[in-house]
Amino acid sequence: MSKLTLLLLDSSLYPQSWQQQTFTNPPALLLAMLMTEGMPDAEAFTKQLLDNEAYQDWINSSMFGRYLHRNFTAFYRQTEDSFNTDMPALFRRELMRHAQYLPLEQVLFFAGDLAKNVRQTKVLITTLNPATVIINAQQLSAKSTINNSTMIINQIVIKGKQVLGFPIRHNKRTSERLRNEVLILDFQELRLVNEVNIKSKKRSNIDETILLRSYELR
Repeated sequence: MSKLTLLLLDSSLYPQSWQQQTFTNPPALLLAMLMTEGMPDAEAFTKQLLDNEAYQDWINSSMFGRYLHRNFTAFYRQTEDSFNTDMPALFRRELMRHAQYLPLEQVLFFAGDLAKNVRQTKVLITTLNPATVIINAQQLSAKSTINNSTMIINQIVIKGKQVLGFPIRHNKRTSERLRNEVLILDFQELRLVNEVNIKSKKRSNIDETILLRSYELR
């Protein structure tokens, strides 16, 4: 069965208005959110997504919700349960049957350091919501015992036609609706193309340094 390609969401979602400003692409909006004092409003951006016809096509094409997503990632991380050694591969094969190609030039985000095994497993959890990735990065930074004044935020641009994944359908009545996640299941190459340090305005009692990394995914 041939795979379909999802619509390019960013072409219909942007330009995006935020705080009396207009932004033509996701990286520009992310940067503006990072440079603004206070935490951004993830719910406001989620509302924009839910009002977007292309995003409705995205989530209506997906049969997978947060529960299945959570269980899949749990299986994939287990290393000591020898009885279930085949489960990650079986689970992944079933998910791949329903995955779709992600559109060229679509921008996705994820927070924190890239796990060392991502390029081997080809599994990566991302979000479409720039406010959500900032909040996630803030939470990871707060938990870090190494350097809790540095936030790591990553943005990915889809550059290859064979990147497979699917959007996660979240419960609209809970905080999960703000995740706006896309689970990537297969790709050929994940390449770091840029890395910059940003000094943000104070969001707390300390100055934060933000490490912004840009990747291309093929």
